[in-house]
Amino acid sequence: MLLENRTAVVTGGSRGIGRAICVAFAREGANVVTCYAHGSSAAEETVKLCKEFGVEAVAVQADVAKPEEVKCLFAEAKKITGTIDILVNNAGITRDNIILRMKDEEFDSVIDTNLKGAFYCMREAAGVMMRKRYGRIVNISSVVGIKGNAGQVNYAASKAGIIGMTKSLAKELASRNITSNAVAPGFITTDMTSALPDNVKDELLKEIPLGRLGSPEDVAEAVVFLVSDNAAYITGQVISVDGGMAI
Repeated sequence: MLLENRTAVVTGGSRGIGRAICVAFAREGANVVTCYAHGSSAAEETVKLCKEFGVEAVAVQADVAKPEEVKCLFAEAKKITGTIDILVNNAGITRDNIILRMKDEEFDSVIDTNLKGAFYCMREAAGVMMRKRYGRIVNISSVVGIKGNAGQVNYAASKAGIIGMTKSLAKELASRNITSNAVAPGFITTDMTSALPDNVKDELLKEIPLGRLGSPEDVAEAVVFLVSDNAAYITGQVISVDGGMAI
């Protein structure tokens, strides 16, 4: 198993991409700690799926936009093995609107969760990883952070910012054997995309050279690779999992 006996923190693991990452980690032998902001049932289902692989798994209620709750999340994670080996920043929200109608709250809430939340988690993880001189950090960005998207100025800003933070952190932590990479998913089959009208989906497919929406598992496998020893010499990179959409 690629991640045997390692402990991973995965934010936003209740469903979709986050759940797929948690389950893939558990399959490879990692203990998994995930968090949820609202409602525990979906997060507990993720925990159940992870435990089927014989690993430790726990869900913690924590809003990553609040630094004090992030501290509690990491404190709970360290109770499993006393350390943290892997961090995946996946928690994210959308508040789409065209710029002339976008309210301050719509902009700020997306930046607070998607960008500042990732920063708070990276700061906590870095302290642990630097002391042990080992760590793997993967931040979930988006194709929107690379090429932009109408009606998503706030979301695009947060996901582009994640790429900048990823590269900067890679330079800061490389000497301590800690890698920092980003994965930029394209249009993935999740609760969010399933609500799109068929005509919108048809138009999206025209932009994807591989001709299909991605699955959460497509993203999860890329993340597993980046946190494994197979990717020990890869840092500061952005891996697009988008079927060629960003070409």
